[in-house]
Amino acid sequence: MKINWGVGVVIAFVAFITFILSFVYLMFTDEKYEYDLVVEEYYKQEVGFQDELNAEKDANALAENVVITSTQDGVIIHFPVEEGTLKIDGLITFYRPSSKGLDFTRKILIKDRVMFISKEFLVQGRWDVSVRWKYGGKNYLTKKKITF
Repeated sequence: MKINWGVGVVIAFVAFITFILSFVYLMFTDEKYEYDLVVEEYYKQEVGFQDELNAEKDANALAENVVITSTQDGVIIHFPVEEGTLKIDGLITFYRPSSKGLDFTRKILIKDRVMFISKEFLVQGRWDVSVRWKYGGKNYLTKKKITF
């Protein structure tokens, strides 16, 4: 049977559409390709973005900023204040870009200017660490990407 050029174009077009639809179906149904939103309430968080920028600017203006270090045993967060470290209040957020289920937040509890997060809470890979703290009536924010 001889196929003319019109039938060949239709067959190629149908094959292409079938390929694209099967690819889209595979991407939507395979759990391996599932990604979560960075933030569920994006617009609510966006309203306070200027405050976040100001807090980050204030933290960078300090003589000594918060130092976040990844070690074999976990993550060490070193705070810059000399005296009155018990007056520091805030949160440390660990955001895992690849899985929303691994994200967690801890209240700042420091001992000798240092807070330690054990490796039991961390999975190997990339983490975005955000330290929001308040000291002396001023808000500060330090962000760092680490690989554990």
